[in-house]
Amino acid sequence: MNIKRVCALYFSPTGGTEQIARFAAAELAQRLGAEVEAIDFTRPENREREYRFSSEDLVLVAAPVYAGRVPNKILPDFQSRVFGSGATPAVPLSVFGNRSEDEALRELALLLEGNGFQLAGAAALVCRHAFSQVVGAGRPDEADWAQIREFAGKVAEKLSAGETMPLLDIDRSEIGPYYTPLKVDGTPARFLKAKPQTDQDKCTHCGLCVRACPMGSIDESTMEAAGVCIKCQACVRRCPQGAKYFTDGDFLSHVAMLEQNYSKRAENTWFV
Repeated sequence: MNIKRVCALYFSPTGGTEQIARFAAAELAQRLGAEVEAIDFTRPENREREYRFSSEDLVLVAAPVYAGRVPNKILPDFQSRVFGSGATPAVPLSVFGNRSEDEALRELALLLEGNGFQLAGAAALVCRHAFSQVVGAGRPDEADWAQIREFAGKVAEKLSAGETMPLLDIDRSEIGPYYTPLKVDGTPARFLKAKPQTDQDKCTHCGLCVRACPMGSIDESTMEAAGVCIKCQACVRRCPQGAKYFTDGDFLSHVAMLEQNYSKRAENTWFV
């Protein structure tokens, strides 16, 4: 295949998915002698556009894992805005917080196949968990970056081998249910309506959280979450004053459960 452009299209509220997508795209572009482009699908205005790619594009589509799936509030945007030509090669990347990719990678892969892409490879990659400072801390690390380089080499070799690609060997059965988050006692954690609180004594009204929120849900006058909150932690991570935090009991118990049970190193998953 004559690939002229490698495009990294990513949804990345806290930056980990973006870092991985950009790194992988740069590695692939170097090997293929192609240009690199990045599309930040995190920004609401960018999710209002339609993106159509040709057979001369290689598209890396990257998203974090929320409740074991592609984030449900963003899934319709991927489905209705991102299209291949029928012969456009793509690489889905699911980024998970050291627990499990569950069904997210398969869901993203099948979505892309249904939208006119041919899968040149796929990967589920570990990053620090958005909810915790310690779950997946330090990931991706040097070993992860080395594995991504090796993966990029295999995908580039596959693309350079010919004009057609064999069907990627992934499970194409029906996608399973969302993961149910648990509390420390093993019962379901119900925090769908939880929203971040704002310490007004610390808040300087700098507006970073307003600009960081992928749902556009933070009121600029109060700095409070007034709309839909997907618990992505973008506002919490980006606040330089530490003024954003969650107080919901079920949410905090779920975080404690993750820290108790998912400290052991999880591994990446690769398909080429």
